[in-house]
Amino acid sequence: MIRTRIAATILALAVSAGAVFAQSASTKQLKVKSQKEAEAIQAMFQAPDPATRIAAAKELITKFADTDFKSTAFYIMAFSAQQTGDLENVVVYAEQALEADDKNYGAMILISSALAQRTREFDLDREEKLGRAEKLANQAIELVKVAPKPNPNITDEQWEGAKKDYTGQAYEGLGMAAMARKNYDACATNLKLAVDNAAQPDPATLVRLGNCLGKVKKFDEAIAALERAINDPSAAAVVKQAATQEKLTLLKQKADAAK
Repeated sequence: MIRTRIAATILALAVSAGAVFAQSASTKQLKVKSQKEAEAIQAMFQAPDPATRIAAAKELITKFADTDFKSTAFYIMAFSAQQTGDLENVVVYAEQALEADDKNYGAMILISSALAQRTREFDLDREEKLGRAEKLANQAIELVKVAPKPNPNITDEQWEGAKKDYTGQAYEGLGMAAMARKNYDACATNLKLAVDNAAQPDPATLVRLGNCLGKVKKFDEAIAALERAINDPSAAAVVKQAATQEKLTLLKQKADAAK
């Protein structure tokens, strides 16, 4: 999945000695109440890897039960779990982030994406999960529009870029939910919006976009998306391999359709 780097950057910029706003549309000011709490918050933001970050966030919540940063800490735990592919705990932690702050659009986006990815065709609760994924993604899109800057030191340009990126992540959740429903037109539309809004499109999203465009016979657009993934130096080998295989499949389908 995508763009945890953007979220981490914005959250890091949000830390100050006084008050900040979290990745939320809430206008509540978050106060650091002691030097010890400030040190725990800094340790959480500065942790070098997902496991250490999760441990530091848990320590903050445990030692400072009344911290204003509870929702932020659970959000950090959720996107850290996402980095390791632990979708079950993405949902667990992000739900706790939402419980602490019901306007935490970052948590909504993470839940939406994880639910869409985890839902299978014959799950008994399939419609419930996909419906919630779509509801949270749409809610996040609206909240991002009115979200305040996390910190006045963030420039307007930085914040507008971050808001676009969060919006792109929400559209990605909608696209993956549509893919799970086999609604490939909606999948392509939403994943295209995800790519267009992203500061740096995730190669895996480009592969999904190519797949959905191929399903609706938009071969040239699909192949172009796949080539972007193949040529992206940040793409993992497995993603490049999937993009290459999908491109070969679509080239054959395009040739067959032209006969």
